[in-house]
Amino acid sequence: MSAFEFPLDLDVTIVLKLLLAATLGGMIGLEREIHRKPAGLRTNMFICMGSALFTILSAQVVTGTAHDPGRIAAQIITGIGFIGAGAIIRERGSVVGLTTAATIFVVASVGMAVGMGLYVTGLFTAIIILLALSLLGWAEKRFSLKTRPVAFRLTTGKLEAAMAAANRSLGELKIPMQHFQVFRVGQDFVMEFDADVSHGQQQAILEKLSTLDARCEVVPLDFQRE
Repeated sequence: MSAFEFPLDLDVTIVLKLLLAATLGGMIGLEREIHRKPAGLRTNMFICMGSALFTILSAQVVTGTAHDPGRIAAQIITGIGFIGAGAIIRERGSVVGLTTAATIFVVASVGMAVGMGLYVTGLFTAIIILLALSLLGWAEKRFSLKTRPVAFRLTTGKLEAAMAAANRSLGELKIPMQHFQVFRVGQDFVMEFDADVSHGQQQAILEKLSTLDARCEVVPLDFQRE
C-alpha cells in the first residue's frame, strides 16, 4: 500500500445514525434559530451528532474487552452540563437561559438514543421537544402566562405628567418599576424604566401611556436569552 492509500472502512449503519442525529438536532435547532435564540441550528446539530458519535464509539472501542461500554457515553452528560451551564446567566435580578440549557441537555439525549440504535425513541423525543418549544411557547404568549423584562421609553415635553401616569399604570397592575432614569434630549425629556410584564400587561401599560402627549417605545431585554 502506497503512502497515499488508506483502507476505507465505511459502516453504512453508523453513517445513517449520524445523519439521523444531525437531522433531528437540526430540526430542533432550526426552531431555535427561527426564534433567534443563542443555541441555534448548527449548535443543536453538532451536539446531537456528537452525542451519537460518542455513544457509537463507546460501544465500538470496548468491543471484545471487559470494559464498561457506558463509560465514554456517561461523560457526555458531564460535558453537556458544562455547555448548558455556560448558557445560563443572571442579569437584572433574574436568571435567563434555562430553556436554552435544557434544550441542549435533551438534544444530547436524542443523539445518544440514535447512537444506541433507539431510532423511534430518538424521533419521538425530538417531536416532543419541537411541540414543547413551539406550541407551549405560543400558549405562553397567547394567554400571558409568562413575563419578560422590557424597557419602556417615553419621550415627552411634560415629564411630571408622564412620571405620574407611569407610576399609576404600574401601581394598578402591581408591577414594580426597575432601573428608572431620566435625561434630556433637546427640548424633550426621555424617561426610561424596566419592568417584568406579560404580553397582556405590556399592552395595558401602553394603552394608558398612549393617552399622554408622548412617544412611547418598548424594547425587549430578553432578546436571544431564553
